[in-house]
Amino acid sequence: MKEYTRKLLDKAIDTVEGAEILLDHGKTDIAAGRAYYSLFYIAEALLNEKGLQFKEHGKVIGAYGKEYAKSNLLDPKFHRWLRLGFDTRLVSEYQPDTNIEAAVVSDMINQAREFLEAARKYLEKQSRG
Repeated sequence: MKEYTRKLLDKAIDTVEGAEILLDHGKTDIAAGRAYYSLFYIAEALLNEKGLQFKEHGKVIGAYGKEYAKSNLLDPKFHRWLRLGFDTRLVSEYQPDTNIEAAVVSDMINQAREFLEAARKYLEKQSRG
């Protein structure tokens, strides 16, 4: 595994843990943003392993869909979660009255943890050959 990939996965762990803390303190909107970023860092890490790097969220999401979801290298649900997470983040960061429910954010956190586990297993399998 590339060093930058490892750093992105570590950042994903820290970010999802931060989302959990924020959610526990009732900071639902901010927790939603952090949960999305965890998903985003995982997608970036996977793309990095293929030598792909992008600066824009939309390009990361699109490339992840092409490289991993459409090819079924990883379950397409992760791409769906990434897209939905992006939409939720936009609402959480740019709308003053979001009404994002804690249960939605809790689901995003669980999705990030599941995506992280799947990414790690995939990358470990790739490194073994």
